[in-house]
Amino acid sequence: MAKKILFFGDSITDACRREDAFCGMGAGYATMVNGELGAEYPNEYEFINMGIGGHRIVDLYARLKSDFLNHKPDYASIYCGVNDSWHEILYQNGVNTPKFEKVYQIMLDEILEELPDIKLILIAPYVVEGRCTCNTEEMPDRLQQFEVDVAEKAAAVKRIAEKYNLPLIELQPIFDEACKKAPSTYWTTDGVHPMIAGHTLIKNAWIKEFKKLI
Repeated sequence: MAKKILFFGDSITDACRREDAFCGMGAGYATMVNGELGAEYPNEYEFINMGIGGHRIVDLYARLKSDFLNHKPDYASIYCGVNDSWHEILYQNGVNTPKFEKVYQIMLDEILEELPDIKLILIAPYVVEGRCTCNTEEMPDRLQQFEVDVAEKAAAVKRIAEKYNLPLIELQPIFDEACKKAPSTYWTTDGVHPMIAGHTLIKNAWIKEFKKLI
């Protein structure tokens, strides 16, 4: 029986999968992982994308049972955090870092209690300058707000990974390094959502960590 790999997260994981792009896997890194691992290990894995655009950690927790636990995955990655910052900076409806960290740990505790043999990968969020994160006349420090708050969320994910002894993908240094080779607009559409090349960076890092688990 094929082992299940589940991708849990927000719009970066979603990548239009709910529009049935590529058979419901979306057009982002989850589909790229599906393609590469599917070709390398035929019929060994079943891939499930449970990303939903706009979701914060509290939204992931609200659908933990229906979209995660009920699937009983053997492997899963969790990618969350940027909306917790985005929604606060732009809409005053985000999640502060202490609450983000607390809810994240509650969610992990429930996952590990229900699925003690699961192998997890945590993904820390990133942000670069883009049309939705750059400074404006109305918000002359918008980029700095994003950088500070997203860095806080990334640091929280790192602390959690260390506490639970889980593999961690830190995307900020990966995208910072990429932006030395090409402008941020090459890697993301808006400072947060990746272009195809950006999704490829995530896919490469994901597969690298996954292969340490198998």
